[in-house]
Amino acid sequence: MASLKMAINLTLGPALGYTSRSQQARVMTESWVASHFFCPNCGDFPLKKYPNNQPVADFVCGKCNEDYELKSKQGVFGSKMVDGGYQTMMDRLAGSRNPNFLLLNYTQSCQVSDFCIVPKHFIVPDLIEKRKPLAATARRAGWIGCNVLLSRIPESGKIFFVRQSDVLQKRLVRQRWERTLFLRDFSEEKKGWLLDTMNCVERLGRNTFSLADVYGFEAELAEKYPRNNHVRDKLRQQLQVLRKKGYVDFVGRGQYRLRQP
Repeated sequence: MASLKMAINLTLGPALGYTSRSQQARVMTESWVASHFFCPNCGDFPLKKYPNNQPVADFVCGKCNEDYELKSKQGVFGSKMVDGGYQTMMDRLAGSRNPNFLLLNYTQSCQVSDFCIVPKHFIVPDLIEKRKPLAATARRAGWIGCNVLLSRIPESGKIFFVRQSDVLQKRLVRQRWERTLFLRDFSEEKKGWLLDTMNCVERLGRNTFSLADVYGFEAELAEKYPRNNHVRDKLRQQLQVLRKKGYVDFVGRGQYRLRQP
């Protein structure tokens, strides 16, 4: 893409008239997404903006009907991200219109530093942390919010459009999106094990790995799934699924290779 530095600047224009800094940030980031972001699912541009306070999402693709919810922050997101009501989130995950997350980070000088898409098929109940109810003295006493545990999302579930202020090619964004669409074919229960296995493989930090390397996560997974007494068998099964879906390649003698997009 040409003129990368110009493409990543947020402009105050759309936010004129707002006095709250949080409102200004919301309007500026939403305006930037509306002007630059294409739907990675079908490539259509631009997205349609939902009316404010839409309970489902912030944007929708007019061609393929994919929903997107924007989260923005000055600086970087930590290991977890604050979201809305816990029960609302859980109901959304169980429904058919669960949105994809758009995570946008910007600098103090209003420049987009990182912007990535977390596809909805990576957001499972295991990633949602229930927060403590609001105190009895709060205006919304008893309300329970939630956090999204970003640290548990595999790297393949963070598809960058802008990374360290560089805009990635549309072709590469769409290739990385299509790479994991197979997860939508699985139930939440089966998808959980697949995501755990993908996370283990990626945490190894190398393209070629062995079955023994993956077994190194056995104790961690046994603690997470205390009713499963055959963790190694489960890991082998998940690697076979990931092989069939083109996520990894089997290279012989218990050796695998992580396929690059």
